[in-house]
Amino acid sequence: MSLTVVGSVAFDAIETPFGKTDKIIGGAGTYISLSASYFEKKTNIISVVGDDFPQEYLNMLNSHSIDTKGIQIKKGEKTFFWSGKYHSNMNVRDTITTELNSLATFNPEVPDQYQDTKYLMLGNLTPVIQRQVVERIKKRPKLVVMDTMNFWMDTMLDELKKTIKLVDVLSINDEEAQQLSGKHSLVKAARVISEMGPKFVIIKKGAHGALLFGEGKMFSAPALPLEFVFDPTGAGDTFAGGFIGYLAKTDDISFNNMKNAVIAGSVMASFNVEKFGTERIQELNEKIINQRVEKFVDLVSFDMKHPF
Repeated sequence: MSLTVVGSVAFDAIETPFGKTDKIIGGAGTYISLSASYFEKKTNIISVVGDDFPQEYLNMLNSHSIDTKGIQIKKGEKTFFWSGKYHSNMNVRDTITTELNSLATFNPEVPDQYQDTKYLMLGNLTPVIQRQVVERIKKRPKLVVMDTMNFWMDTMLDELKKTIKLVDVLSINDEEAQQLSGKHSLVKAARVISEMGPKFVIIKKGAHGALLFGEGKMFSAPALPLEFVFDPTGAGDTFAGGFIGYLAKTDDISFNNMKNAVIAGSVMASFNVEKFGTERIQELNEKIINQRVEKFVDLVSFDMKHPF
């Protein structure tokens, strides 16, 4: 199968209670494609960087079998930069700096060799750019998955809804689902969102796991309890990469297999938070991932007889 990821490739500077970094590689597209590459060996990425982006980072992506021909390099421009600080409650962070740089004028181009992609993952970007990519792929992919955030709900809701109509799966967190739907109950929120177009809705709940809705069914996946969370940056994107990567690898988009894909995404997110940035997900292998999958299986597996 083939998978194409659209999303930012960026510089991040991160501070948590456990330390801080200088500029390191980040961005939704980076996290998603790295995570997905462990499952789907033909992973492409569409993004933009400035000419300050090191070749060594592109080489790192290539070493994970990620095709970077879709990354535009803008001469004389800088790469998108974000810096943030996390507090003792790692669910809370302050954005210190956001510099769009080359991302501000990003006009996505779909290389010819990406036109036959079967799976498309729209990482968090402006809904206009996400929609442009869908429209510029001549043959609709088998599955289109979209991630978004509350910023676009606040600033361009109409454009967001136009793009949501075009996708098969929408992935957002619980607060965003409540805002988009106007419903406090996540079950009701998923129903309202599905009426906007997506056949399936994933609602991420951070340290409390994720919910999958579709075909009149619901699935609840846990998050693996971890002794140590070092840096949560990119966890949601890593989840999305594991989800779409697993579906591309198995080429099965049934609800039952999407449940497995949600677990695969949760597995990858659990690795991501163990080190700064993408450091942990750069160093994985199939054996390590399989061992973590077994931990998830043990976490939720039980044999209970009817009590009455």
